[in-house]
Amino acid sequence: MSIIAAVTEAAGGPFVLSDVEVGELRSDEVLISISAAGICHTDLICRDQWIPVPLPAVLGHEGAGVVLAVGDGVTVVKPGDRVAYAGPIGGYATERVLPADRLVKLPDAISFETGAAMMLQGMTAQYLIHRTHQVKSGETIVVHAAAGGVGLILCQWAKHLGATVIGVVSTEEKAALAKANGAAHAVVGYAGLTAEVKKITGGTMVPVVYDSVGKDTWAASLDCLAPLGLMVSYGNASGPVAPFDLGVLGAKGSLYLTRPTLPTYTAKRSDLEAVAEDLFSAVISGSVKIQVNQTFPLRDAAKAHIALESRKTTGSTVLIP
Repeated sequence: MSIIAAVTEAAGGPFVLSDVEVGELRSDEVLISISAAGICHTDLICRDQWIPVPLPAVLGHEGAGVVLAVGDGVTVVKPGDRVAYAGPIGGYATERVLPADRLVKLPDAISFETGAAMMLQGMTAQYLIHRTHQVKSGETIVVHAAAGGVGLILCQWAKHLGATVIGVVSTEEKAALAKANGAAHAVVGYAGLTAEVKKITGGTMVPVVYDSVGKDTWAASLDCLAPLGLMVSYGNASGPVAPFDLGVLGAKGSLYLTRPTLPTYTAKRSDLEAVAEDLFSAVISGSVKIQVNQTFPLRDAAKAHIALESRKTTGSTVLIP
């Protein structure tokens, strides 16, 4: 069968709409019609081959749509079901094939656009604040890129849990957005971040920093941590962190460091369902609001990437086939 997809043929290259052949369904696979496809920084990294992917490639790690057909061995979903996913690349398309065990049913109360925008980013936020570090009431935490897709969700969810959020952003406009979504404090830039955190916390600093920026914020993030604090480096928007002397962690207060990824936290089907269910509940209850602030037609995938990497976006961005 043939589908329409936005294809990139070279590292960092533009997208072209092309007919792409998709093989027959295996017994454990599902064909879905994509109603909306999410865009995230991981897509940019794959496009530029920081994470190597075979070229030509159809990018896109998250999306939502309707099941069209299922393989003979599939029992978790059926044709007509509304579903969402965060998984293998291939989402910038009108239709796609996915392993059935990577799909979850999307509640009727959640739109396809919201579902597409929330799966990778929302489930990332879920495991970050519930498992990587269990955010507690009364804690003060630092969230980088606080006006981005994951950042806005982290700010809202952490506030709901009773934490005080220090959001780090790049502009005053984004500072206002972060504050409107749960950040008690918003710091513009990271040059003076350590001093601001010291002032806000009365010198005690914070137990955890959630850093999706990478190279540019690494040093400032470490300096914001209290002794025995946890550095959560979960993204590389500014580039990967350079190799460093592990002794730095000891010298700065016996710090902990982790580089978590969503595939690890949702590798088991039971974990995927639990994380998604918790996210859906938070969104339906209103504790977390998913902000789809930009939409682009599928044919404008390149324009969407340019907007994202130039920091002209806030919240989440989706493509509409």
